Order: sequence, then C-alpha cells, then structure tokens
Amino acid sequence: MLTSTKHAPGGHWPGQAVAEILLDFDERHRRRIRLRAENGEYLLLDLPKAVAMANGDGLCASDGRWFKVVAKPEKLIEVTASDTLTLMQLSWHLGNRHTPAEVQEGRILIRPDHVLEDMVRGLGGNTKSVEEPFQPEGGAYGGHAQGHHHNHDHGHDHGDHHHHD
Repeated sequence: MLTSTKHAPGGHWPGQAVAEILLDFDERHRRRIRLRAENGEYLLLDLPKAVAMANGDGLCASDGRWFKVVAKPEKLIEVTASDTLTLMQLSWHLGNRHTPAEVQEGRILIRPDHVLEDMVRGLGGNTKSVEEPFQPEGGAYGGHAQGHHHNHDHGHDHGDHHHHD
C-alpha cells in the first residue's frame, strides 16, 4: 500500500493529481488513516501531526504521485435571515455555542442539531436542510480552516450559565 507523509494546502502542490480522495469534514482532520482514492487505490495517511485538510489540498504518495483532497457533500443546515442584522446576531449566538460553522455571504452552514435549529428559528432566522461540502471557520486560534479546537487558557465571556469545567 502507498503511504503519504506529506500534505500540502491547495495551490502549494503541483496540482496534477492521479486521483481524488473524497472526505467529509471529520475525515479531513486526521493524522493517520487508511484512505481509498476514487481510482480504487489505497493510501495510508501517516502525517507527523493531525492536519485539518481542505478541499483542493494535496497528499503526496510514497511513489511521488499526488492525490487531491475533495470535500465530500454532507447533510447540513443552512441558516438564513431576512436581514443582515438578524444574520449577524444568529452568527454570534451560534459562535457562543462553539458549534463549527461555515460563514458565507448571506448564510451560515452548521451541522444538523435540533436544539440549535430551534434556537435559530426562535431568534427570527430560517433553517433549511442542504447537502454540500462543509468547511467551517478555523477560528481565532486555528489558522487553516478547521473545526473548533482551541484551548481555554484565555479569558472570554460566554454569558450567563455557560461554563467550561
């Protein structure tokens, strides 16, 4: 089996891929895993540390060939609002709950969660089920777009009744 110990962000690898590897958001944040490319080849990902891969990133195989990472569509909730202020307020409330979110022009994508969906609708927003690739924001402590992974060795106010134990 081929091995890959080298990851490169999109635009920082040759761009000529022998095959694509379709991965959802969770599958794209890995250090070591067996992957199956669309051409049927297997690749053992064996990176020195976990990487949050994004759509268009490349993985270099032990034989020098490159494989392209493609974000697989997954079930998501599209959050919209009738005006910009409401959408901004919804964005704040979702961020306050530390949920991975992809922020786009006029909408926010989150994973399905009936509690968050009820909250959004209760605050005047709209929700709709969609299926598309998911690339949440990296956050202030992240860098490359990834899920919510920061330590809490810093002060920030989450409001009443929200604690990190």
